Amino acid sequence: MKFGIIKERKNPPDRRVVFSPEQLAHLNHAFAKAEFIVESSPIRIFTDQQYTAHGIEVRNDVSDADVMLGVKEVPVDALIPHKRYFFFSHTIKKQPYNKELLQAILAKNIELYDHETIVKASGARLIGFGRYAGIVGAYNGFRALGLRDGLFELPKVESLPDYQALKAELRRVKCDIPPINIAITGTGKVTGGIVEILDELGIHGLKPKEYLQLSQFKNLQTVYTRLDVTDYYTRKDGYRPTKTECYNNPELLKSDFMKYAKVTDMLITGHFYGNNAPYFFTREDMRSPDFNINLVADVSCDIDGPIACTIRPSTIANPIYAYDPATEKEVPFKTDSAITVMAVDNLPCELPKDASEGFGEMFSKHVIPAFYNGDKDGVLARAQMTTSNGKLTDRFSYLQDYVDGNE
Repeated sequence: MKFGIIKERKNPPDRRVVFSPEQLAHLNHAFAKAEFIVESSPIRIFTDQQYTAHGIEVRNDVSDADVMLGVKEVPVDALIPHKRYFFFSHTIKKQPYNKELLQAILAKNIELYDHETIVKASGARLIGFGRYAGIVGAYNGFRALGLRDGLFELPKVESLPDYQALKAELRRVKCDIPPINIAITGTGKVTGGIVEILDELGIHGLKPKEYLQLSQFKNLQTVYTRLDVTDYYTRKDGYRPTKTECYNNPELLKSDFMKYAKVTDMLITGHFYGNNAPYFFTREDMRSPDFNINLVADVSCDIDGPIACTIRPSTIANPIYAYDPATEKEVPFKTDSAITVMAVDNLPCELPKDASEGFGEMFSKHVIPAFYNGDKDGVLARAQMTTSNGKLTDRFSYLQDYVDGNE
């Protein structure tokens, strides 16, 4: 079987790739019946020459490959009929901006395997860039803090060669971080990346109940707490919800986040937000004198969603803006009484080398073997969204109305 590493064609350009040269060289050796070819790219974090130096063929045309491996959405006019494709299609939540992409995939009889759908039998994701989204998002949050308050200056992540350089920059400024209270949300890989940054800065973690007691004291040190869904949601009848209820029965819930907003200076989000779940806090909540949060690094980045000050995504070029609770509008960065917002929606792009290597490690472990072991764990079967005869698989049949234009 021949695998083609395709060139990223979406704008703005993305320098990430599914496999590094070293990883492809290892896979070529490990799987006797696998062949890997790479489409030439001038923007990829690893150069064409680095791949050829590891014995990997680089071409301008990889259309003879059986399986096409990419990162971001493939433009409709670049899709090759009757192929297998792996990439982030951003269609499984019925995103309106990619409806035409899924329609084209079906029309061209393409088998689509979205990276987000590569999951365990339990539904837990096996691959992704979440860890690096958390790492870069947390770093950007502290960069915004330093710039806004004139405390220190951190360079943009995109100017740094790798994660080790990023950590060196944090160590340089760790003593300049003032005593603040930080709340982070989520329990998955994104939040794990956020915690890595807080640990690098030597910031002490507290349990949520301990953290809430901080309202009785003046800030003496920088601390953080990690909040799960059962911490910031409560049932409408007053009972504490189970995790299952939080994920499957959002109609039972209401937000209990304001008790944390009262004692929090900085919020870093790493949660997954389900459809129809209550907002964490509203625009009205932010006008309350009890609302203390003044900086949000919104890694989750759901626009006009649970974090009400995230009114638009920001960009790698201009990652920071401010939100004025009084007018409910965006205002210039550093505006007094405004909430500072960092809401870049493609954070792993800023650390392409490490993010690509981490992604390739997971893809090598969980996906490539499935092509040669009869898919014994069902990884490919669960991930397949469309068939070679232009149909949605049963698992993704809920997208039919979306494809038909009825939603």
